[in-house]
Amino acid sequence: MTLPLFDPHPAGGGFDRRTLASRLRQLAGEHIFVGTSSWKYEGWLDQIYTRELYSTRGRFSEKKFQAECLAEYAQTFPVVCGDFSFYQFPSPEYWQRLFASAPGRLQFALKVPEEVTAEVFPKHARYGPRAGLRNESYLNTEALDALFLEPLRPYRSRIPALVFEFGARSASPGEFLSVLDPFLASLPQDFRYAVEVRNRQYLQLSYFDCLQSNSVAHVLNAWTRMRPLDQQLNLPIPADFTVVRALLRQGRSYEDAVARFRPYNKIVEENPETRDALRQWIRRMREEHRASYIFVNNRLEGNAPETIRAVVSE
Repeated sequence: MTLPLFDPHPAGGGFDRRTLASRLRQLAGEHIFVGTSSWKYEGWLDQIYTRELYSTRGRFSEKKFQAECLAEYAQTFPVVCGDFSFYQFPSPEYWQRLFASAPGRLQFALKVPEEVTAEVFPKHARYGPRAGLRNESYLNTEALDALFLEPLRPYRSRIPALVFEFGARSASPGEFLSVLDPFLASLPQDFRYAVEVRNRQYLQLSYFDCLQSNSVAHVLNAWTRMRPLDQQLNLPIPADFTVVRALLRQGRSYEDAVARFRPYNKIVEENPETRDALRQWIRRMREEHRASYIFVNNRLEGNAPETIRAVVSE
């Protein structure tokens, strides 16, 4: 794909992609990297993406867009969170195509497959006969290393963090830590890791001590059953970098957000509390000279690029 010589979305008309890109580059120079959760959204056409680049025989090609849009994404954003890897162990060939499809300056925070983080597979049709069953690969370091880390090693300089997402569970804080701590201690040291939990009762000093002893970051997350993000800003920081994921308004389910906000081409419902929390966090990270990776999801307000623009322009 050949990118346009001149910005098709100049300042003064429509979405000001040029100014946003400049502001994000400035923040990245201070080790504050702001991007989105995933990137293949047609709702961002004529905003982040140039429609004409994805035309075949005069018509928009979804296939061309899916395959090539990451290169244009990198013209605006310095980092992206790859949620897709939560659902699979991508092949070495897939990783090769992915990293070759974007310039080397684009960084990738990647979610570790749920094959490692799910203790029990959810009762959902997509899990087939495994739905509701215990996962034999839960916290299996050998499987993680062989099937996920090893294929990623050629690209590790572009991967600032791998995120372990632990969905809401019934285990007590002590029970969770009794398996989390030895698992983190066993991880290969050639990657940086971050842990995201969905149980607010896990956010105890013993949990942060566990992360700190293993040099693992905690993921601050705006999500339906977690504390609002502005109430998480004073949590301990256990590593030399931080990760923030602004996903959902408190109390709103993922399914409701999808139905309300799709096709993600505009802000549908502003979330001023989360916006302000993100601004406060950026100011703090700049003052402390600490690296931070901040990701915004379309399901927060309806359009992640507009949310990010609003946050970083003030």
